[in-house]
Amino acid sequence: MFIYTYACHEDEATLCGLELETLFGQPADGGVIRTSHAVSASRSPFIKRRIEVMKQADSLDELLPQLPAIELGDQTFKVLFTQGDEAFDYDERRQLERAAGAAIRGKADMRKAERLFGLTKLQGSWFFGLLEENSAVWLNHQSKPQNYSTALPTRAARAIVNLAAGRFPEQLRLIDPCCGMGTVLIEALSMGIQIEGMDLNPLAVKGARVNLAHFGYPNVVTLGDMRLLEGLYDAAILDMPYNLCSVLPENEQLDMLESVKKWAKRAVIVTTEPIGRQLKQAGWRITKSATLSKASFTRYISVVE
Repeated sequence: MFIYTYACHEDEATLCGLELETLFGQPADGGVIRTSHAVSASRSPFIKRRIEVMKQADSLDELLPQLPAIELGDQTFKVLFTQGDEAFDYDERRQLERAAGAAIRGKADMRKAERLFGLTKLQGSWFFGLLEENSAVWLNHQSKPQNYSTALPTRAARAIVNLAAGRFPEQLRLIDPCCGMGTVLIEALSMGIQIEGMDLNPLAVKGARVNLAHFGYPNVVTLGDMRLLEGLYDAAILDMPYNLCSVLPENEQLDMLESVKKWAKRAVIVTTEPIGRQLKQAGWRITKSATLSKASFTRYISVVE
């Protein structure tokens, strides 16, 4: 069993909920998820920590005597209390960490521990296990050599890749046919997800290649028109092109959506306005949707099949 904690800004709430439901197969509510599904803590930009449960008990007094059985060998350790569904203040959290640490047979190291353990209280029970913190690799990707002012935020791009890839991405083949500067590509590749990029703009393709190389990822971008694309992909991620003054004419939107339908089984479509009618005209069915807001600007995210 695994326990995940997560957090998001209210502007990202629907995207966060949809992404976590996609990854875990259950609704996310209250900042904590308890599940049998193993997902890396670094997969989602919203996950904070993961505890792989080793011990559990109805009370702390029953839990602590179980901890000396944990074998560490020569490894150092550290215990971190993680808020579950019951609030503990700072002093209480430190006391709980010390109590658990004192019960473990081994050498504690508060700075560079070789093993991290998590302690939490959830639904009236106490849980203890291996702890994994989110490495937040996507934060590093915010500083790209090349960028668009209208590009997807890196955090959102990572969540959108997860909407497209789902829980088991290992064998999937994804494509971003309007890849721009490669924000989506970088997030997918950093998660080990197979993806290709394409763009009609030579400057965008050049910029995407620079960005990929900057972070040590291979060149997966080609110059071309998505309407001429051949082959078959498991999923596509299409951030509809726009600028600060206008969006694509409706006939061009429909043309792009119909093109994606020819070579992708499903897709995540990102737009700056609702396009349910155009999606239906192109033969797509919206299965799930979310919004992402910043000030007065809203992106509409549609998962379609």
